[in-house]
Amino acid sequence: MSKEKLEQYRQRFRSELDSVVDFWLKHSHDKQYGGFFTCVGKDGKVYDELKYVWLQGRQVWMYCRLYRTMERFRRPEILEAAKAGGAFLQRFALVPSSGSPGKCAFCLTRDGRAVKVQRTIFSECFYVMAMDELSRVTGDPDMQSDAEKMMDQLVHWVRVDPSGLGRPPMPGDPPVNSMAVPMMLLCLVNQLSEGRPAVAQKYAEMADWCVKQILQHIQRDGTAILESVSPDGKELPGCQGRLQNPGHALEAGWFLLEYAQERGDVQLQKTAVDKFMEVPFLSGWDKEFGGLFYFLDVDGHCPTQLEWNMKLWWPHCEALIAYLMAYTHSKEPALLERFTQLHDYTFTHFADPEHGEWFGYLNQQGNVTLDFKGGPFKGFFHVPRCLYMCERLLDGLLDKHQG
Repeated sequence: MSKEKLEQYRQRFRSELDSVVDFWLKHSHDKQYGGFFTCVGKDGKVYDELKYVWLQGRQVWMYCRLYRTMERFRRPEILEAAKAGGAFLQRFALVPSSGSPGKCAFCLTRDGRAVKVQRTIFSECFYVMAMDELSRVTGDPDMQSDAEKMMDQLVHWVRVDPSGLGRPPMPGDPPVNSMAVPMMLLCLVNQLSEGRPAVAQKYAEMADWCVKQILQHIQRDGTAILESVSPDGKELPGCQGRLQNPGHALEAGWFLLEYAQERGDVQLQKTAVDKFMEVPFLSGWDKEFGGLFYFLDVDGHCPTQLEWNMKLWWPHCEALIAYLMAYTHSKEPALLERFTQLHDYTFTHFADPEHGEWFGYLNQQGNVTLDFKGGPFKGFFHVPRCLYMCERLLDGLLDKHQG
């Protein structure tokens, strides 16, 4: 691709990132109680004051990452917002009397009272990301220690004893290797280890374990990535066993590609692209209307998820990162063609030039069905992370062009 075209892409991602950051800076800060409003309408108006802990953690992480690594975001209001969000989390996220360090709430009132606790690990995962990244911009070692303590609790729940999650075992519900868990833990190891050799050494075996768990999801002789498998890597019966989530597989693809590149593992790099990007893209792309389906059944049955044929923002964000990263590494033109295809669909359908930020939920035909910009599951994370990472990848490609 020509240098001029790459520059056009970079300018698009750059200006869109600026717009998205401005949207959340303007509309989401709770100056009275701290933390962030995440339920915001298409024009930024707050429609619900509930605060979702995983989205609080994501916003702290994203602000800190932008502040730490991009000169134009090294602005006092971004740092202060991140600190206020971190303080809100440290004060309210942990549910009292749930052990040490304990469970995080899933949802809080505006002033920090717990509303709901989920029996999963994801609120805690984003607490780790927030505290670790915040420690890097503030230099506060207690925050880093806080992040590591929670990480060690997560590892215990996942690999030793899940009873602390509050999910009693049922005789008809055998253990499952759900791809979201090792993916997320691999992401956390990467976060905690950056620039810290001793921490990297501490979690090296954990990272290897995560990769092995993710690779178990390659099924049907390499023709499918299944969302859930048995702990020993066998296909599960019924709808659960046949489920495919193309967006998750593509996200796992770039996680694996980063891990493989750091270690110089050529075979794993190939697996990341061939299996975790190409397989879900080819099966998941809607040939009639464009865009990636949310869920698919590997045997062609109609998935039982009501939203299976919708087009959601985050799978497209992950796919853009995956294919641009893969192209940056290999310079294979076909990978850039996939990126271009995804770029054209995503920016045409999700971006909102009128009010800023992106819509998250489209029907199969590509029309907006839910017009809010933030809710219980969509906050300041997938869109800005995608724009940020793609801008940086394009910086690298253009630097090589200069050379």
